[in-house]
Amino acid sequence: MGLTSALVQAFARAADAVPPLTPDGDEARRWAEEELSDPAYDIAEPTPFDRIARAIGDFIASLLNPDLSGGWGSTFALVAAIVVVVIIVAAFLVWGVPRATRRAAARPPLLFGETEHRSAAELRAAAAERARAADWEAAIVLRFRALARGCLERGVVDPPPGATVHAFARAAARAFPALAPRLEDAATAFDDVRYLRRPGTAELYRLVASVDDAVVSARPAVREEVPA
Repeated sequence: MGLTSALVQAFARAADAVPPLTPDGDEARRWAEEELSDPAYDIAEPTPFDRIARAIGDFIASLLNPDLSGGWGSTFALVAAIVVVVIIVAAFLVWGVPRATRRAAARPPLLFGETEHRSAAELRAAAAERARAADWEAAIVLRFRALARGCLERGVVDPPPGATVHAFARAAARAFPALAPRLEDAATAFDDVRYLRRPGTAELYRLVASVDDAVVSARPAVREEVPA
């Protein structure tokens, strides 16, 4: 029995040395802290950027949620729609509406069948220079071209490259009814010196210049397309 008793006592001491399988509260908390301190858990944690992005996404989703209390979802949707419309209108006003000068620059540089890159102001200056030199034929042609270019820049009359001066004069007369007879006289003066080789005169130049000045100061009734 002595040997048996000794064995029992040895097993009892070994059992006392093994930690209990069910820890108490303090022991369980210590085990949990040691487990969570493992670096593997740090990798799985979301970064600060992830948390911020998630918070922003949750905020936007909450604003767009139609089930928001107090009707805030519908109110936000209405405000957002108004903001979008305002932005679109502003962009259209700034970039979408082509100015007359842009439209003129985008068109082929032909005017009454000939290449012409100059603006109305440049053509008027060139006509005045030719008039001072008593080169009436060139002065008349340049001033009538200035008249046509000016109408194009204002977006009033849109002469295609192949339009004749009389077709332009008829279209301009619909835009400026009060000037119809004078526009036809100016077109005839252009035809006479440009195509019929009739001599130009100071009187004809003053006629064309006066019509150009009258068109510049007049308010158009309509915008006209000129047939080619």
